[in-house]
Amino acid sequence: QLQLVESGGGLVQPGGSLRLSCAASGFTLDYYALGWFRQAPGKEREGVSCISSSGGRTNYADSVKGRFTISRDNAKNTVYLQMNSLKPEDTGVYYCAADRYFRAVVAGRRVEYWGQGTQVTVSS
Repeated sequence: QLQLVESGGGLVQPGGSLRLSCAASGFTLDYYALGWFRQAPGKEREGVSCISSSGGRTNYADSVKGRFTISRDNAKNTVYLQMNSLKPEDTGVYYCAADRYFRAVVAGRRVEYWGQGTQVTVSS
């Protein structure tokens, strides 16, 4: 079965940190661009960050620049999102995505694989 599985979400106080992981099973991520998206209650899904298949190119939403870092470990078939200095507005369900084309992951459209999501709640 081909799937992406996120983990690492939870409840954290403002200013805290979390590291999300997304592991692939049934296929290798080596040739896939990868991305993280989030959806807050009552809002549309938005792109957070993405990374090219080589790892040489990354994009970040303006709202998370300087606080979040995306990385990938192809040996572990996993992509990570390190989130620091978390704010209440970072609350939402975080999804990972994989597609052979970087532009698809940047746009979050016609993405080949989506994970099921992990909840991140930033609250005191």
